[in-house]
Amino acid sequence: MARLAHAGLGACLADDMGLGKTVQTLALLLARASIGPQLVIAPTSVCGNWIAETERFAPGLNVRMYGEGDRAEMLASAGPNDLLIASYSLAQIDDEAFAKVEWATLVLDEAQALKNAATKRAKSVATLNAGFRLALTGTPVENRLADLWSIMNLLNPGLLGSANQFNDRFGAAIERERDDATRTRLRRLVSPFLLRRTKAQVLPDLPPRTEIIHRIEPGPEERSFLEATRRSAIERVANLSSDTTEGQASFHVLAELTRLRRAACDPRLVAPELGIVGAKAQEFEQLAIELVAGRHKALVFSQFTDFLKLLGERLQSAGIAYQYLDGSTPAAERTKRVAAFQRGEGDLFLISLKAGGFGLNLTAADYVLIVDPWWNPAAEDQAMGRAHRIGQQRPVTVYRLVTAGSIEERIVLLHHNKRSLADGILEGQDSAAPVRAEELRELLRMG
Repeated sequence: MARLAHAGLGACLADDMGLGKTVQTLALLLARASIGPQLVIAPTSVCGNWIAETERFAPGLNVRMYGEGDRAEMLASAGPNDLLIASYSLAQIDDEAFAKVEWATLVLDEAQALKNAATKRAKSVATLNAGFRLALTGTPVENRLADLWSIMNLLNPGLLGSANQFNDRFGAAIERERDDATRTRLRRLVSPFLLRRTKAQVLPDLPPRTEIIHRIEPGPEERSFLEATRRSAIERVANLSSDTTEGQASFHVLAELTRLRRAACDPRLVAPELGIVGAKAQEFEQLAIELVAGRHKALVFSQFTDFLKLLGERLQSAGIAYQYLDGSTPAAERTKRVAAFQRGEGDLFLISLKAGGFGLNLTAADYVLIVDPWWNPAAEDQAMGRAHRIGQQRPVTVYRLVTAGSIEERIVLLHHNKRSLADGILEGQDSAAPVRAEELRELLRMG
């Protein structure tokens, strides 16, 4: 990173989740502290972690949270050895004031938040002046190659050409035609600026991780409900107007698939009037009881907060203590709950995908329960990385709870395609195309 900074080039620290991107960055910030003020922009939920980690690992830096006190004075007085931590939202609101400061180093944490170059957030970041730009993300390619272009264009403008040029030269050939030569050419182009270690490469420093697909058989009533819901979805999609565009069709099909995903979690999420309690909630309670009896702690991840609350009710009825975190939890309270869990207050930690996909260090847990598989396997990897990271002393076991015969089984099969798209650029493996509307329809048709 220091070598690229000296050369006037931007870098993306894309180490796998849990390998210490924050502490590596703090080492760099210490090395560059005398040059001038430095800025870290991060999601609001992660800012408190940056303050705590800086005070712990880099006490020589004068770290301050932007937004507390006189914001204009804080920017005007920023100088050598100063490190400001700002949220993406505040940096966007005050982008003109931030752009007036000459930053020695600009750090963009969880840089996948900038994967869409057309957003105001990405555009405001592009206006900032910095001697060195560093993006931190374990998932520089989440869904499409355009994610990578957006991040790299903020670090080294022009390296990959314009968005249209990039799509013409690389996007179509790699995502649609699966052209190996083009993929190799792109990997060689970005590899000097994409600094990446995987967990496999530092295996001696990490305990093993075991992943288990835990199939749950629904009862006859629930199985009939899931099949009826699927058939209704097929009928609604079949009745789409012939004038519907590809994008509109994908939107409608995704809406139906999301409904099926919720039904696979628990029928009460889509048809509470029927009063059918899903097998997954019952199996989850039994798993939780077994884990607590074995003196284990677990993180529980779901995309649906209402499902997490149903699971919380099961834990309460079983007398199991737990912590809870979703996107509505205030940042200060979030920090308190994380610290409480790490101290041993609660055996399970229920966390929504939006709130817990990044920025959490929860090594007190040695089990991870993903109670609904997600479209994007990178998000699942982020969730596992909350427990399986540097500092973890015990083997980590990951359970994916999958309702048999449901849309969830099809999602697990889809994961290979999206993982290989990212790996094809980052690690040199084969790549695959993003899912199209017709492929989404096929998910509905599969019985």
